[in-house]
Amino acid sequence: MTTRLISLDQPRSGTALVALVAGSIAIGASPLFVRWSELGPLATAAHRMFWALPLLAVWIRWSPPGKGSIPLGAVLGCGLLFAGDLSFWHWSILNTSVANATLLANFAPLVVVFGAWFWLRERVTKRFLAGMALALAGSAVLLGHSATLGERFVRGDVYGLITALFFGSYVLMLARARSTAPAAGLMFYSSAITCVAMALFAASAGESLFPETTRGWVVLIGLAWLSQVAGQGLIAYALGYLPASLSSLVILVEPLSAAIFGWVLLDERLAALQWLGAVAIVAGILVARRPAG
Repeated sequence: MTTRLISLDQPRSGTALVALVAGSIAIGASPLFVRWSELGPLATAAHRMFWALPLLAVWIRWSPPGKGSIPLGAVLGCGLLFAGDLSFWHWSILNTSVANATLLANFAPLVVVFGAWFWLRERVTKRFLAGMALALAGSAVLLGHSATLGERFVRGDVYGLITALFFGSYVLMLARARSTAPAAGLMFYSSAITCVAMALFAASAGESLFPETTRGWVVLIGLAWLSQVAGQGLIAYALGYLPASLSSLVILVEPLSAAIFGWVLLDERLAALQWLGAVAIVAGILVARRPAG
């Protein structure tokens, strides 16, 4: 029997859909801050989580009391999975184009569906397998284009794919936890765990933990408040009212936003092969997530 996390006919589903789109656009801007940061990728991620915590604490203070408790296992799992997601995504952003890094990271919807089959016993259709094949072909095109640019770009693309594994697993665990736990508390405690993990990773990698200029601090705080609090917070809220499968589909707004931001603000124009790969990936995910019938 198929397991559904949340029914779409709840009154707040419309608001949740708007929140999901807005959150995806906010996250699509995050590669800009990673590129502008004076710190290394791991230290930048640690600051992203640290500066988000005060606003998340305010969110807890002003949000209505939740009906369920916050499970420790889910908090630990979400926090550590998101640490893996940030680590590989920031490495990807610094080694390949913003468009490639974000497109490949958004293989996460396919991870979500596979996880729903394995964990929630949802049926995997032939349409899903066909969509996955198309998306994989698109990723191969992106990797092929990166190979013409150098080893660093290929490495960045591979980091993007690994990011998708972590983020897809994070979405699954977050969606399951949101069926009983309030978004504000879940986001605060899991973010605190991610913050500690990223600080330890950065220190072990020898990265400096403090920027040298005021601009450097502004970039880090902007990344935290826009991408982590607004972006991830809105998505966490929406997952409480929308199915994980629909949420993973709408989140595809993120790579489109990132590509536009990269083109306008970083002058990263997509080559013909990148456009081909991007269309194949998005089309593959759309086919894979299209309802049967």
